[in-house]
Amino acid sequence: MLDLLIHNATLPDGRTNMSVAVQAGRITEVTQGLQAPAHEVIDAQGMLLCPPFVDAHFHMDATLSYGLPRVNQSGTLLEGIALWGELKPLLTQDALVERALAYCDWAVGRGLLAIRSHVDICDPTLLAVQALLHVKKQVAPYIDLQLVAFPQDGVLRAPGALDNLKRALAMGVDVVGGIPHFERTYAQGTESVKLLCELAASQGKLVDMHCDESDDPQSRHIETLAFEAQRLGLQGRVTGSHLTSMHSMDNYYVSKLLAVMAEAQVSVVANPLINITLQGRHDSYPKRRGMTRVPEQIAAGLTVAFGQDCAMDPWYSLGSGDMLEVAHMGLHVAQMTSQAAMRQCFEAVTTAPARIMQLHGYGLEPGCHADFVLLHARDPIEAIRLRATRLKVFRRGKCIAQMPAAVARLDLPGRPGETGFMAVQP
Repeated sequence: MLDLLIHNATLPDGRTNMSVAVQAGRITEVTQGLQAPAHEVIDAQGMLLCPPFVDAHFHMDATLSYGLPRVNQSGTLLEGIALWGELKPLLTQDALVERALAYCDWAVGRGLLAIRSHVDICDPTLLAVQALLHVKKQVAPYIDLQLVAFPQDGVLRAPGALDNLKRALAMGVDVVGGIPHFERTYAQGTESVKLLCELAASQGKLVDMHCDESDDPQSRHIETLAFEAQRLGLQGRVTGSHLTSMHSMDNYYVSKLLAVMAEAQVSVVANPLINITLQGRHDSYPKRRGMTRVPEQIAAGLTVAFGQDCAMDPWYSLGSGDMLEVAHMGLHVAQMTSQAAMRQCFEAVTTAPARIMQLHGYGLEPGCHADFVLLHARDPIEAIRLRATRLKVFRRGKCIAQMPAAVARLDLPGRPGETGFMAVQP
């Protein structure tokens, strides 16, 4: 007997009336009209069943710290970094853990079951690393949390940062991070990319660098990152996050750059909510959007994901862990309004970040983990449009969160025969 059988589901690829069978925490069959005994049977009523949402770029050590010790008045990236520097001496492990776990609760409720979080290693006590390693272990039953050793103040610029980074990796942090555009000079930025990629290659680690998070079109460290990925045989294991300077680069240079990135199989994470908030702050009008060139990168064959990046922290006062909100903003900023492009935006918060994080057993195929979300929508585009309610969230075949369908009752006097009821969602 099956543990779980879901009937009459629509899948993201457009298949309808699908049945998904689950046994021992894994999907055993995906087909139309399956008839089999099961301990639990769910009628999806034609709603969308998708793999869980994935956020390949977040800062869990800073989350929910908005207003501590003050608010970012300018709204700029650099004031956010300075403010984080003011906050770090005030952090405690208990507070870090408490805020991170609160955010993880938000995430689960919204079907977000895999997160890659950067964690600042420039504090020699590695307090945030210890806290997030504890959180990673605690949330493992319901969230895949992947940690990046992130030298927020520059691995060469901050005293002892390289040693701290190596210690963080030895403690169990998964990915090598960097921030070359924040080093003192462009030459030091280039040196940091080379050094960090060599470190990752020597330890068999993935790489994910904050790269060119700037309006400066001359910030071109992504070119060095792609070169080092190719030189060291790291193809498919390197991610460039943000890449906002590419928004301001000339088209001829970008045409060369995209080919170099594709050859090195470098992935990209854009962060729509944060990129358009922090970038362009020195512009009057016209103001640059700041987000990287997502449609062009996808067309070049790159894997491109959208990340939440921040939630109520020194850089961003909003955020809720809702990856459909992130996809919704990315769609608008990148003007990805064709049917195919809107579906790519849905993939940018599901399958694309799962590839970047190299999640094993992710998907809706036999043999995959029985992790999925039942949405109150009939296709991915409608899910983005409505920021659809997560009716049920499953982890290893068990429902771990659910929410009733969102409806509105309208009382409209003077309409003959008016029933007074209308559903907001389908």
